[in-house]
Amino acid sequence: MCGIAGVYNLNGDPVPVSLIKRMTDRIAHRGPDGDGCYTDGAVGLGHRRLAIIDLSPAGRQPMANETGEVVITYNGEIYNFQKLRVELEALGYHFHSQTDTEVVIHAYAEWGERCVDYFNGMFAFALLDRKRQRLFIARDRYGVKPLYWYSKGGTFIFASEIKAILEHPQVSRSVCYSALNEYFTFQNIFTDLTLFEDIRLLPPGHMLLLDLRQPSEPEPRPYWDYPFSAEHTDIGEEEFAEQLYHLFVQAVTRQLVSDVPVGSYLSGGMDSGSITSVAVRHIPRLTTFTQGFDLSSASGLELGFDERKSAEILANLCKTEHYEMVMHAGDMEWVLPKVIWHLEDLRVGQCYPNYCVARLASKFVKVVLSGAGGDELFGGYPWRYYRGLNSTGREDYFRRYYDFWQRLVPDEDKRHLFNDETRKNIGDHSAFEVFRSAFKGYPKQFERKEDYLNASLYFELKTFLHGLLVVEDKLSMAHSLETRVPFLDDELVNFALTIPVHHKVRNSNGTIKVDENLPGKRLVYEQQTSDGKFVLRKAMSRLIPREISERTKQGFSAPDASWFRGESIDYVNNLLRDPRARIYEFLQPQYVAKKLDEHTSGQTNRRLFIWSLLSFEWWCRHFLQ
Repeated sequence: MCGIAGVYNLNGDPVPVSLIKRMTDRIAHRGPDGDGCYTDGAVGLGHRRLAIIDLSPAGRQPMANETGEVVITYNGEIYNFQKLRVELEALGYHFHSQTDTEVVIHAYAEWGERCVDYFNGMFAFALLDRKRQRLFIARDRYGVKPLYWYSKGGTFIFASEIKAILEHPQVSRSVCYSALNEYFTFQNIFTDLTLFEDIRLLPPGHMLLLDLRQPSEPEPRPYWDYPFSAEHTDIGEEEFAEQLYHLFVQAVTRQLVSDVPVGSYLSGGMDSGSITSVAVRHIPRLTTFTQGFDLSSASGLELGFDERKSAEILANLCKTEHYEMVMHAGDMEWVLPKVIWHLEDLRVGQCYPNYCVARLASKFVKVVLSGAGGDELFGGYPWRYYRGLNSTGREDYFRRYYDFWQRLVPDEDKRHLFNDETRKNIGDHSAFEVFRSAFKGYPKQFERKEDYLNASLYFELKTFLHGLLVVEDKLSMAHSLETRVPFLDDELVNFALTIPVHHKVRNSNGTIKVDENLPGKRLVYEQQTSDGKFVLRKAMSRLIPREISERTKQGFSAPDASWFRGESIDYVNNLLRDPRARIYEFLQPQYVAKKLDEHTSGQTNRRLFIWSLLSFEWWCRHFLQ
């Protein structure tokens, strides 16, 4: 796990080493264990190392093969690298380290750009092929590791984080208005845009190939997408659960490979609890971490937000070395500036608790396991899917589901949200068309209720999960901590998508609606139905007690709705009601004030909108000219 950066001058101008060094220094938090630079005329590659596998100097990057014809800067972990190494050695390749980096180099030499099909793991890398005179850049299937790029005026730049790209003197700092429209619609960005004009995020499962002999504008190419067309013949829930159990155990075990200490998050729920129960088979005194919340000023459903008690039960059952930290009202304002500086690419949700629990974990381990992906693969959000379930066709489904996914500001309110200049710059950009385009890889017809459910799962894997992964990477690497996600093991994912959806979500006639803005929405839903993740619950019941596998769970969230009305109200008001706030270069203060009033009066819960406003204010302060 590391940080990478690089520059390619299409006009042939040499890349200064000093520039590459400045870029990698800006992301030194991603790799405090070493740094390196490589330049070859118009190409420069940089690296910051977080040593996880083979801690010796042999693992330094950028790394070249024996001939020097292939040079790589690489971030990630290939969990099947030992198996691939044996295969490559049989083909005549020689290794000089124990790293997975060297496996990537030789895999490319043998299979070219199709090498990515062989990698089971998380990665973002740039590989210079000096013989063929090309630059090959790729990102993993699910988007666990980020990779940003910029191409303008004959200069191509890439990096693990945007702040490294901003070190290049050619890159200006201005807002991308289309991305701004996406963000204030979805509290996320579904396209490859970012809030920075001209800086894009390479989509998951995509690659870039740049020919150094015939320079042209780069165009991302897909190499993988979620194979929803491969639904399995129904072999019965028991058999699916049995196979799922074995693949899950294999996935967790595979992701324990490390030469440094490994720990696990432990929320008290099924996903992280199951991961922990497998991990302790191989690491008897596993270290686990839980983020708790002081609920003394919380109310209503938020009184169930602290999961420390359930986490402690699991920690005792698994005999882990368990650590907890508690967030209080008012803590947010102290960490928010740092959170947004590290996040830089605003995405889903109130993420400052992620930052704090990652800081805790980093004091004990360099690698931590996370339960991300379980909900998206196995149907953990039924109250969302049902919004489009009774649609009459593809277009009707898009409209119904789009109405729901306007998490922050609906289209009809944007003339009040954005000021005149912002609306002018947004122009005819359509958030609905962005939403529709997220389904372009979905292979099924919209004929059965199962098709609508699968379409919703596909959509959330491509958008919501991707946003969560970007946030998780940035806020863990802020503390030089590698996060691994066993649910996103290739074999496990491929199998999960063959399971008929009725084994995941049972109530295909469900009509229960829950406000997505509501804290504790999962509790509200599951108090009325136990729907969702059926086959996973059955499989995981072999690993954890039934009271854990079947318990209701509200998700990882602070009681912000109460805090924004209570102890944090002065902070919110001071930041957002100030007419000099940077957000009012783009937004209308009257609309913001109205929504703040609705929340503080208890009329409507606007916690997602308030969080997004606070985040955008700090983003403007950190990154605009």
